[in-house]
Amino acid sequence: MGDFLYYVKETLLNIELIDIIDIVIVSILLYYTFRFIRERRAGKLALGIFLLLGLLLVSDLLNMHALNFILSNLFSVGIIALVIVFQPELRSALEKVGGGSLRNFRGKMDDDTATRYRECISEVSYAAEQLSQSKTGALIVFERSTRLGDVIRTGTVTDAKPSYFLIENIFFNKAPMHDGAMIIRDARVHACGCFLPLSENSEIVKDLGTRHRAGIGISENSDAIVVIVSEETGVISVACDGVLKRGFSKKKLQSYLEDQLVIKENLLKTRVLDGFTRITGKGKEKSKDENDRQ
Repeated sequence: MGDFLYYVKETLLNIELIDIIDIVIVSILLYYTFRFIRERRAGKLALGIFLLLGLLLVSDLLNMHALNFILSNLFSVGIIALVIVFQPELRSALEKVGGGSLRNFRGKMDDDTATRYRECISEVSYAAEQLSQSKTGALIVFERSTRLGDVIRTGTVTDAKPSYFLIENIFFNKAPMHDGAMIIRDARVHACGCFLPLSENSEIVKDLGTRHRAGIGISENSDAIVVIVSEETGVISVACDGVLKRGFSKKKLQSYLEDQLVIKENLLKTRVLDGFTRITGKGKEKSKDENDRQ
């Protein structure tokens, strides 16, 4: 026991800055790997792999030669098998890692761009409310850092300024493109009548139709945000990162989309200003006036 404590003490004393950075990076990678596995179908597959690993260890300890031979040969090609089995999940994860990095480096939007996005979100939210009341189905995709060129090619490019009147007419049940998805790129209606990949998640609630499965599917394969209006119930839903949230009102939808799509001030700067405001008490009147205008 004394030797072990001495070893631990010596190890801690010899830790350098690069070792701390190394530990932090590995910890972050393990955390995101665990979250990635837990939130997807990959969780069940990973559990099966861990069980096989346990069997391999047991067979080695108990000298079970036949089982050990089979499992050893199975794991000798394990990397290739994992890539094949987890291909959809790995592709989705890599796309979102790249997409998230791009969003972090874009910085704050200029005022004109932020205004265009807010106007677009306002029109979409109002249109979703009207479509919900008339129980008209709709599928609206907000493209972010992951480009959806393959999806856009399946529809018709429009490149129009968004308005609730345009959106309602496109999704009118006798319109030629009402069954497809609308793609919004850079706060403009870029394409309509597009076909989206359906989600293969077997855990999706059975009463959800093709429109919802398509919305979830594109959010699994990209960082897009998808607004869905149910044709059967009129319920407004949002799909993001493969997760479907339901029961949005116009106000709630508008607030959610602005939080996700409008890039605001640098987080560190915002925290510093908030701290200064709390300490000095200054700027409260100004903040209140700005909130009233918004």
